[in-house]
Amino acid sequence: MIRVLLADDQLLVRAGFKVLLDAQPDIEVVAEAADGQQALAAVLAHRPDIVLMDIRMPVVDGLVATRRITEDPRLPDVKVVMLTTFELDEYVFEAIRSGASGFLVKDTEPEELLRAVRAVVAGDALLSPGVTRRLIAEFAARSKEPAAADALSALTEREREVMALVGIGLSNEEIARRLVVSPLTAKTHVSRTMVKLGARDRAQLVVLAYESGLVRPGWLG
Repeated sequence: MIRVLLADDQLLVRAGFKVLLDAQPDIEVVAEAADGQQALAAVLAHRPDIVLMDIRMPVVDGLVATRRITEDPRLPDVKVVMLTTFELDEYVFEAIRSGASGFLVKDTEPEELLRAVRAVVAGDALLSPGVTRRLIAEFAARSKEPAAADALSALTEREREVMALVGIGLSNEEIARRLVVSPLTAKTHVSRTMVKLGARDRAQLVVLAYESGLVRPGWLG
């Protein structure tokens, strides 16, 4: 059973999501929160698998709450997906850097919401290639001189190659075609790379690819 926490200051938004999610045999809404402070308390109390977190909330906003959740050593398995009104929300980039596993537009189709919840809990990519590439482009525009790549010393050459491809926004299927391997093999390489680097998810792996200098601005072709 996938345990979900809904954090949004709009009651109607929470109610709509709850009805949809609770109707699924494998998903359960275990708690709700109307602001970031309530969300933090609820996460500690209920330990959900995933938090659907609005970015703009009173008391403590979703960005701060996300950072506190992802940095808390007591909550290593809790994933956060940001809820936004607009796909190009100015805070989406910072949310990814803060540890969010991705984001969803609030008016997303019901099936897409369900697919996203299941994908994040399974450790798969949530962001579509197009959205991923926009986030990467934004990261590239803001990136500073990359740090030393010592953190990548534990990776094999193939794992570095796979990480670079993740960094330019390719899906597992696209990586498999590029390297002429099966999608399962590509997914295994991605998973091993994340484990070695301590990355919570694919979104963080993209950030690490840039911060380590493995991927540089201009490699988005």
